[in-house]
Amino acid sequence: MTTHTLQTPEVDLVYDVHGTPPSADGRPPLLMIGQPMEAAGFGALASHFPDRAVVTYDPRGIGRSVRKDGRTDHVPEAQAADVHALIEALGAGPVEMFASSGGAVTALALVAAHPGDVTTLVAHEPPLIPLLPDADAARRAGARAREVYQAKGWGAAMAIFIAMTSWRGEFTDDYFAGPEPDPAAFGMPAEDDGSRDDPLLSDRSQAVGEYRPDARALAAAPTRVVIAVGEESKDTLTGRTAVATAELLGQEPAVFPSHHGGFVGGDSGFAGKPEEFARRLREVLDGAG
Repeated sequence: MTTHTLQTPEVDLVYDVHGTPPSADGRPPLLMIGQPMEAAGFGALASHFPDRAVVTYDPRGIGRSVRKDGRTDHVPEAQAADVHALIEALGAGPVEMFASSGGAVTALALVAAHPGDVTTLVAHEPPLIPLLPDADAARRAGARAREVYQAKGWGAAMAIFIAMTSWRGEFTDDYFAGPEPDPAAFGMPAEDDGSRDDPLLSDRSQAVGEYRPDARALAAAPTRVVIAVGEESKDTLTGRTAVATAELLGQEPAVFPSHHGGFVGGDSGFAGKPEEFARRLREVLDGAG
């Protein structure tokens, strides 16, 4: 693996290249992107593609990628512009892409704006709240986590966030009537460290969840777009948004092993099944449904 920095007027974008583009079989680089996940989160998945040139990166303002634009918000169109610049810097033609969570939102914005950048996009569980039938209730649930973050800090808010993203089905009165979960039940600290800049728990990433895909532009693009959902998360928030995104694009979602973090390795408390996940990703990239 080699590490590089792409300097633009707005960010010093740090990315890692596993292998040497193009791959031995002539296939283009495989980009793996997340939001707010950093490049390191794709380590386990990338290890299962030793035959491919794999590129991962830290989104602007996250991890090693230092912003120079004076802003703290995370906007899909800006993130997409960064990925477009990265693809151009690689100089290896259009790429294949696996994008997860907020990274899948970035990728949908990228394909809409720069349709020649990506040959196949596998967009895994994009958290697109406006597409849900209970969008207002989902927004209320997210606001609850942000309010607790401001009042009590990271541990208390992350416990609510985990409970929210684990809830099955629409957000009903039963959900909102429930007590605040105990941070210790999720292995979270109860004490407040004073920070208020977490991209998941602050208001910095609201534009990600509120993004509305341009279905017409995506349909017109030459990119093959596949929406993916975890077999364990179909009824959870991001599983439901994945299904809704697939419906918007007139397709059935491709089912992948495990949950929202199904590609994450055992070094994480949210470990999935990266070997099985990688096998399924290969199938989909090769054209399987």
